[in-house]
Amino acid sequence: MTDRRPPTIIDVAARAGVSKSLVSMVMRDDPGVSDARRAAVLSAAADLGYRPNRAAAILAGTRTRTIGVVVDDFRNPWYVPMLDGIRKALEPHGLRLTLADATTNAHLASSPFDDLVSLRVDGIVLAAESSPDLDVPDATPVVVAGVRALAPLGVDVVASDEAAGARLAIEHLLDLGHRSVAHLSGTGGSAAARRVAAVDRMIAADIAPVVVGEGATSEQAGHQAAIAVLTRHPSVTGIFAANDVMAMGAIAAARSLGLRVPEDVSVVGHDETPLAASPLVDLTTVDPHNVEVGRCAAERLVALIGTGVHPPATMTLVPPELVVRGTTAPPQ
Repeated sequence: MTDRRPPTIIDVAARAGVSKSLVSMVMRDDPGVSDARRAAVLSAAADLGYRPNRAAAILAGTRTRTIGVVVDDFRNPWYVPMLDGIRKALEPHGLRLTLADATTNAHLASSPFDDLVSLRVDGIVLAAESSPDLDVPDATPVVVAGVRALAPLGVDVVASDEAAGARLAIEHLLDLGHRSVAHLSGTGGSAAARRVAAVDRMIAADIAPVVVGEGATSEQAGHQAAIAVLTRHPSVTGIFAANDVMAMGAIAAARSLGLRVPEDVSVVGHDETPLAASPLVDLTTVDPHNVEVGRCAAERLVALIGTGVHPPATMTLVPPELVVRGTTAPPQ
């Protein structure tokens, strides 16, 4: 009968002609192993189809070579480029990425952050809104990606410059000649930063701010907010939405009211999601360069892992960029 048991670390050691402890050192990426021996062990492991036992590594208290990423909701396309940036930064280090979001297991009253800590990941990128009682253990390095309403104290933050992005959107509408502009907002640190900057820029231009929305930043929320704006303030000819999905809702709302985009209403989004560049949408939006945000956050986290040193927290802001497409034009 064929032996179907999975290969063990002992089998790898025998194939490579080395000790079991040296195989263990290679699997945890110990720098004290010569290149020749490391290559022999990895070749033997590949020949045998050996896979390290991650559960055993956790129980042994060794590094899992895994980075956890906490997000708010997988449905938000904001995360797509950010995760791509994280992946690209982790790849040269041989680190794997595992995701946890706040909605999937919400029925269990389980914190995705605590779930990742219990798995003993080597570090965490927190790309979700935090909570006041979030306990960040000293043994787990954490970097926050994106502006958050409640960022944990003493933790590095890497984010797009939200205020600069909002100013770019409002200034674009002003430069086109729009003098009645509305902002569709929502909750969360990023939405709040964009709202404050948008209102300040409108006031500076001597425009009475019209702001609607304090809840979700979904397409449905954007649709409802835009209906409210365009029916209560028919003079509005320019809309800046807190994100691209809200902007899509605003475009649908305008068309449902018989208004043309951009001839009657110009719409600007934020986030440069894959949907924005679609020829069907062709959305003018602010590119926060989330690939760069993810890359910088992951690189900062890798630098913190294993050092045992906790330097003063830093705040890194990535400059945004306006991408002009077909949903904005001078008012007619």
